[in-house]
Amino acid sequence: MTSVIIPSPESISKYLEKWNTLENYILQEQALNHLFHNLCPTNNKIEDVLLKVSALNDFYSTYIFDTYTVAKHILSKNIDSRLRNKDYSLINDIAQVAIKSKTRNFYSFASKYCSHHKPDDFPIYDSFVEKMLMYYKKVNKFHKFKKKDLKSYDIFIEIISTFQRSYSLNNFSLRQIDIFLWLAGKEFFPKNYTKT
Repeated sequence: MTSVIIPSPESISKYLEKWNTLENYILQEQALNHLFHNLCPTNNKIEDVLLKVSALNDFYSTYIFDTYTVAKHILSKNIDSRLRNKDYSLINDIAQVAIKSKTRNFYSFASKYCSHHKPDDFPIYDSFVEKMLMYYKKVNKFHKFKKKDLKSYDIFIEIISTFQRSYSLNNFSLRQIDIFLWLAGKEFFPKNYTKT
């Protein structure tokens, strides 16, 4: 593995430019933005929530095999005011879903669901973002956290915000930093897909 890029305003801008060339991701995001902000902006009808859960599950391959149960779960949480108020406990509340008497943890999905409503307030957690934050913690010690802390969303927000301050990235939104971490993570820590 080559050495991972040092975060700076220049490197973030470079990755954001790269993001803007990825037509498939850009079009998926535009479709999701249309769905979340124009067609179904609230979460008080099961049909709207089910559409959003299904679209996210398809575009992001989040492996939710029971989208109806997840949609019902989200509907029961009355999330609209919590989204407006940046209630970070919402992520962990949405993530814990009982399916066929077993509780599943859809933490990454929950962050995506909230992020698509309020992208600058709710950055997305996923495995690439996790790997990049763990790498920068090890190399530059920008924050003292354990890997498991990333799965507590209020701590995750604190870690990303500390990352933002530590590297003087305050001119970038949390969503832009999230895009950088994700793209850099895909580049430096690619998943190995082997045929069996």
